[in-house]
Formats: sequence, C-alpha cells, structure tokens
Amino acid sequence: MKPKEDLNPVLLCIVHLMVWFDSVLTFLLDYFFTSFSRPKGDDFGSELDRERIVKARPVLGKPEGPYRAVNAEKKLKTSLHPGLDTLAKVFEDAVRRTPQKDCLGTREVISEEDERQSDGKVFKKVILGEYQWLSFAETLSAASRLGCGLVSLGQKPKRNIAIFCETRAEWMIAALACFMQGFPLVTFYSTLGGPAIFHGLNETEVTHIITSRKLLETKLKAILPKVSKLQCIIVVDNTPTALLGNPSGISIHNMAAVQKLGDKNEKSGSEQYQPLPSDIAVIMYTSGSTGTPKGALISHTNIIAGITGIAERIPNLSEEDSYIGYLPLAHVLELIAELVCLSHGCRIGYSSPQTLTDQSSMIKQGSKGDTSVLQPTLMAAVPEIMNRIYKNVMAKVEEMTSVQRMLFTLAYNYKLEQLSKGYSTPLCDIFVFKKIRSLLGGRVRMMFSGGAPLSAATERFMNVCFCCSVGQGYGLTETCGAGTVSQVWDYSSGRVGPPLICCEIMLKDWLEGSYHTTDKPYPRGEILIGGPNITMGYYKNHSENQSDFFVDENGQRWFCTGDIGEFHHDGCLKIIDRKKDLVKLQRGEYVSLGKVEAMLKNCAMVDNICAYARSSETYVIAFVVPNQKQLQALANQYGISGSREELCNNKAMAELVLKVIDKAGVAAELVSFEIPGKIHLSPDPWTADTGLVTDAFKLKRKELEAYYRDEIEKLYGGE
Repeated sequence: MKPKEDLNPVLLCIVHLMVWFDSVLTFLLDYFFTSFSRPKGDDFGSELDRERIVKARPVLGKPEGPYRAVNAEKKLKTSLHPGLDTLAKVFEDAVRRTPQKDCLGTREVISEEDERQSDGKVFKKVILGEYQWLSFAETLSAASRLGCGLVSLGQKPKRNIAIFCETRAEWMIAALACFMQGFPLVTFYSTLGGPAIFHGLNETEVTHIITSRKLLETKLKAILPKVSKLQCIIVVDNTPTALLGNPSGISIHNMAAVQKLGDKNEKSGSEQYQPLPSDIAVIMYTSGSTGTPKGALISHTNIIAGITGIAERIPNLSEEDSYIGYLPLAHVLELIAELVCLSHGCRIGYSSPQTLTDQSSMIKQGSKGDTSVLQPTLMAAVPEIMNRIYKNVMAKVEEMTSVQRMLFTLAYNYKLEQLSKGYSTPLCDIFVFKKIRSLLGGRVRMMFSGGAPLSAATERFMNVCFCCSVGQGYGLTETCGAGTVSQVWDYSSGRVGPPLICCEIMLKDWLEGSYHTTDKPYPRGEILIGGPNITMGYYKNHSENQSDFFVDENGQRWFCTGDIGEFHHDGCLKIIDRKKDLVKLQRGEYVSLGKVEAMLKNCAMVDNICAYARSSETYVIAFVVPNQKQLQALANQYGISGSREELCNNKAMAELVLKVIDKAGVAAELVSFEIPGKIHLSPDPWTADTGLVTDAFKLKRKELEAYYRDEIEKLYGGE
C-alpha cells in the first residue's frame, strides 16, 4: 500500500476527520454492544495480546510435545455428539433437525453459446438461473434410493465402488448412498491421467463406477478394456444410455434409472447392512513419493473425528450458513469441509472455477456468477485463487484516479491498523470495501485456506477487503485434512494455528536437515500427528504403511508427515520445510520430483536432471545437465554457435531444450503440471567431488538448491 506521507495534505485532513468519526463509532459500538454480548475470554485485545494467548500446550511439558489444544488437554474429541459414530448417523441426525431446510443446490442452465474472441479463440459462455434446491429430507431420500439401486445392480457391502466425477450435488448424493450402505468409496481427481485412473481401478478391483458423461467420453472410454473387473457404469447425468455406447461386457445406467430400481428394492423390505464405525468409508487416491498413486484408507471414525476438530474452529456454524462448493470433492479439504457443513445443517450451493464469480471465464458478460447468486457465508479456497483475486483487485486500484486511489490506500492502511488493535471499521466496510466484498457475494464471514502456503500479503488483503477471517490450516489426506487451523481472532500470518481438538502433534528430530526439538528460540523437527483422525494406512501398500504410520503404547495411531515445523510459545505451528520429495503446488496438485526426474532421464538430451518446486508457485522448474552431443546437434540445427558453456548460458538454447523435454514428458505420460515450465542448463556435470550428488550419484537436494539459489530466483522471478 502507498505510504500515508505521499497523500494529498488537504484530502488527508478531510479523511482524517472521517477516520476519527469511524474510530469513535467503532469504540461506542464495541463498548455498548459487543462488550456485553461477548462471552468471557473472547476479549482478545491487540494482535500482540492475541499472540500471547496460549492456544496449545505440550501435555508432558517437553519441547517436542505432544502438543494439544488447551480445550482438549485432558482428552481428544472424537465425535460431534454421543452415538453419532458413522457418517450415515451424522447425516440422518442433521436431517432430523432440519428436514425441510435447503441442503444441496445446483443452478439451472438457461442457455449456452460459443463466443469468439478477438484472437480467434472460441469460449463457451453460459447464462445460469437461480439455485434449485434439494432439502435435507429430499437429499436423504435420493441417497437412500441410489444406495438401494446399487444393491440391485450387484454392489455388495464392504466391496469397493469408485467415483470419478466433477464436484456437483450428485457426487455428494452418491457418497452419502455409499456411506449408508457400507460401500467403501474410491475417489479419483477428475484431472487425473489415464494411467493413474487405470492403476487405481485395477488395484481396488472395483466392479461399479460412478461418473459423468463428459468424463466417461473423454477419459474413461479409452481405458475401459483394460479394467478387468468393471461390470457397471452409473452416469450421473440424465442422459439416454443409448447415446453413451455399450462397452463390451459393461452395462451403463444413468442415476435416475438406478434410483428407480432402488424404489423397488426399498419397498421389498430387504434387510440393509449397517456400517460399523471401524468400516472403511473412503479410499482416497493421492500421489505417493514414488509417483504411483496411493489410496488412503479412511474409516467412518477417522472422518467424524476430522469433522469434529474442524467444526470447533468455525464460530456459530449453523443452518443459517451457506457454503459454496467448487474445489475437487476428491480432495480431502473439500470433502471434509462439505461434511462439516452438512453435519450442522448448513446448505451447499455447487459451483466451478469457471462460473464462480461474475468475471469467471464461462459467465456471459452481464450475467451473474455463482457467488453473486448464492451469497455464501463460508467458502474454501486454495492460495492460487486468493492470489488471483488479490492481483485483480490491486490492478483495478492502479487504474483509479489519484483521489480514489488515495482514499482506498488510506482506508486499507487504517483498517489494517485497527485490525491489529482488535477493532472493526464499520464505515470503511460500508463505503470503501463493500464493492470489493460483493465480488464473492458480499456475505462471506470466513474463508478456509489449505493445500499450500498463503502469503501474508494475500491473507491481510482478504481480512481487510473482504471483511472476513481466514482460517489457514494444515492437514493431509492421511489425517483426514485435520491437523491445525488458525483461530478466527488470530491475525498473525505465516502460521497455521494450534492443533485441532481431535489430534495432537509431536516434533521429531531430523538430523540430516539439522532440525532439533532442542533448537532455540523454538523447537523444530518433523511433524508427527496422532489421534482418531489418523487414517488406517494405504491400500495394499505394506512398506509405506510401516514407514509412515505407527501405533504408540496407548494404541493411538500416528502419521509421520515428512514436513518440518516449529512450535511457537503460544502453541501455534509454523511449517518451515519439507522432508520428502513430494511437493504440493500452489493450486493443490502433488508433484513427485523423483518421478519427474526418472521419466525425463530417459530423454536423450538429458544426462542428469534435478526437478524443483515451491508450494507457493504453480509450476515445476528443473536444472539440467545436457548431453553434449545432443546439445551441439540442436544448436547446429538452429544455427547457434559457441562453446558448451556459451550454449548453456544462451536463453534461446534453453527454450529449445525445454521444448525437447516437454515432448519427452508428454511421451512419458507425465501430467502437464509435472513437466517443468522453465529450466536452467548446467555446463558442468554433477559428481561426488562437487558435493551435489552422493557417491552413488543420488541427488543431494539441499545442496543443489543452495548451489542454484540465484537461478531459482530468476526462473521464478520471470527473468
């Protein structure tokens, strides 16, 4: 933000009077209304005061922990209410409390058209109507009928069933149906490539899969002949099955037809299997450190514990809230967030990144995006989306007149200062930030950030301009997305909050990285998370179950995250490093650096390669030792001359080599985000003498990162 000293003195004087009035108004409102209604212990004062409040403690008094939230020091919480020990019971309890309230909503498509851009490209644009809602009772009925219909089609309890579908109401209905019938639900990202889907379907030996028409036609059809045990496909769209073709030996049904079968099954009165808390509810496929997808085994108990922990960090969560669902439901963050909402009677309106706001790519100009129509109070977002909003708004600020820009800058700095003192700014919110806040519907009171680190600047921007808290959290698929979430009143940045009430966290020395629990001023080490939310291991993966999970002397499960953290004096965790080669990019995609290197080393152009990625960036980079013969041949082809060192330092050559590597990546069936977006060519080979590789020629990542520090900054800095 522009410093106050540069502002017009006359206008600054006028605005200072407005600021003074706002401060007086804020004080009076806070004193007469908030002070008398605020629960005891919630008067947190300034930002420094809030940071001093102890939020978690090491229960044994040791610096390594385990650390527990102060309201769960004696015992970790496992469920929302006694007796609600399966997901079916949790949802049925919500239906009992709010049967006629809106539950799942989808916008009606009024029209679609192709719009040609000035550069000749054609984009699909849509005009969408109001949200059409299923009540909680109707959602339960739809899920029950679908579950009974799947039984009629031969699906058995405790036998795996897959879902490969975009985020939509039908995804959640299908999930609830499986939870009620005891079908372990195998989930896949809709962006996964064919080999990964093929691997997961065959490993879990599914006979039934739920999908959409689009994904069936674009991704599944090509691999169906290779999926040996698949017998039945259920398409969630109301599409005549005759239009979908008929793969040999596989029957295709749409969801409505399966629900009709379920009606008959329900009326027959046949006995239904009652899932146990220990039964597997979800097998969630994610990427592993070797690059082969791994299926995390998640029980009903695990998910309910995760829901319990996260729900405690959302103040006043109720049936009056609205949540907008648009992130992949195959990702643990979105699945747990939606189940938290359903368990508390909160409605979910479905969306997509292409229709989220009025400015989204598929929304026709002049019509409304999903946030404008739904006006959600809660939403989750990965940092990439928040960063995009931040950059777009700040670009608009730069286009303002000098007076408008001055007012915005002053209001921004003033509100930032007031927030640090623990005060609100009602006049600024109404007259300055209301229009910005309307970009997300105008009613968002809390945003959840996960999947990658969120920058301090972006977090502050969301606090100021959208007038909402940002709950920055840390969790993994193996912990049901539950680990830590920051308190809504804690405006410190760069940290992920204290442990949730469902789990505890320990630190373990990582000697290779020189991180120790005895470090000062803060204990540091590998993060270990334990509690009822820790999943039951990986599907058919004994070796990694042995290395990544363990059970302590009290019978509690623990997961070794491979992430490095430090605990601050108030019990908040900060992530400072990553032990494993697996990196999650800013948009939430996992990249196995070892897999990328293994695939690209097969390229004739590459003698050696080290892939590198930051969680705050959207693409992978790589340092490449090129093959001399191939490099020279490529240079000759394009008329570029010079020594090896000159060729490696030539930007044009780097671009040409990158194209060769890109082709090799596609041929190796790497997904687009796994293929390096930029590279640096190294003229010198890596040997044990250089200290960049071991005697066995294994890469030393930390040493390579330090050696190429300047190049990393250039590759990510746009130079």
